[in-house]
Amino acid sequence: MQEKTYLKWYNKVGYGSGDIAGNVVYAFLSSFVMIYLTNTVGLNPGIVGSLIAASKFFDGVTDIFFGAMIDKTKTRLGKARPWMLYGYIGCAVTLAAIFAIPADLGQTAQYAWFFIAYTLLNAVFYTANNIAYSALTALVTKNSKERVQMGSCRFIFAFGTSLLIQSVTIGAVAYFGGGAAGWRTVAVIYALIGLLVNTVSALSVKELPEEELNESGNKKEQEAEEKYGLATAAKLLLSNRFYLMICGVYILQQVYGAMLNMGIYYMTYVLRNENLYGVFSWAINIPLIAALVVTPTLVARWKGMYKLNLRGYMLGTLGRALVVVAGYMGSVPLMLLFTAVAALGQGPWQGDMNAVIASCSEYTYLTKQKRVDGTMYSCTSLGVKLGGGLGTAIAGWMLAASGFDQTLAVQPESCMQMLYFMYLWLPLLINVVITLVLSRMNVEETNEKLKAQMTEAERF
Repeated sequence: MQEKTYLKWYNKVGYGSGDIAGNVVYAFLSSFVMIYLTNTVGLNPGIVGSLIAASKFFDGVTDIFFGAMIDKTKTRLGKARPWMLYGYIGCAVTLAAIFAIPADLGQTAQYAWFFIAYTLLNAVFYTANNIAYSALTALVTKNSKERVQMGSCRFIFAFGTSLLIQSVTIGAVAYFGGGAAGWRTVAVIYALIGLLVNTVSALSVKELPEEELNESGNKKEQEAEEKYGLATAAKLLLSNRFYLMICGVYILQQVYGAMLNMGIYYMTYVLRNENLYGVFSWAINIPLIAALVVTPTLVARWKGMYKLNLRGYMLGTLGRALVVVAGYMGSVPLMLLFTAVAALGQGPWQGDMNAVIASCSEYTYLTKQKRVDGTMYSCTSLGVKLGGGLGTAIAGWMLAASGFDQTLAVQPESCMQMLYFMYLWLPLLINVVITLVLSRMNVEETNEKLKAQMTEAERF
């Protein structure tokens, strides 16, 4: 039987545009915060890495907390959209603040300024906004194909935004005068663009009524489902093995992205051309976007997401292995080619990941009879914050340990070897682990078996 459709093309595109706002924050921060702090503000990368790691302690419970709050929210706009709308106001303010550290402050005060702004952005505002945005995938449609299409749309915008930011930011900073003033102006512009697009995205879709989201349609049963606290929500998530797998993969993906973002150092000091960072961003993002375009078709052809995701990451792992070979050969063209191959293989998982999370939420409903859509999508914010923050922190520690000195045009050999490890070897190792995890993540088949068992039980 054909699934009911809920969305028009403009709903999917409008929803997807929300990742312009998300990546105005994430891509800008993850790609450039470290080099801004070290080469413009003059802070120590090891201390910055430690501050980012310490900030993660404040992030520890906010993901599940905001997810549970979304699940319990009831407004005219729905459960998730109010959090998406209002959370981004704080994102815009704190993003600008991170790139506006006053030069006349003492260094201790500069570290404190960064730590406070960074923690507020990640632990509060980005968490509320991103979980709400991701949860909309499960709240505006019950159609699995539409969920895949929504995921593909959002990540096309995400990677397109990342491509644009990574390509133009260095030039834009120089255009606006360079130095601290240039970074501050660019950050304010990005924050305002994100605020506008986020508002449009939140208003482009409408959440389904509670009774339509729940299969039973029984109002008393739905009310009973909602009566659970934060501890219960955490137990529901921890009892879902697929949620744990997705969290692990998402965190690893963000660490992977953080290592590639450290490519700005690799291009500057190894390849001796910082402008190549933008060229490599094209080699990453264009194949990702191409893969996202065909992902819904491939999911339909292969009758699910499991095989596509696994085979795609096998290709991605092979591509990164060849990037390592090309890197030691010193061949930039081959590095670009194999970077593109790796990105092409990773694309399908990016496109259907939200649909996989929705299936994980369905697994909890089938096994525990609890609706935890908002809480389930905490893995997206958790992954971005822990993975991205941990990746940036690790990069800072590695740079400091290697003897990096921002005042030197030529870095010591220990630093050069560390840059090879960070940019070439770590991404390969991470891809290997992700491929192994994806080989066990067949949630669709598990759900179908559970439904068949429930149907069989009802007959008797």
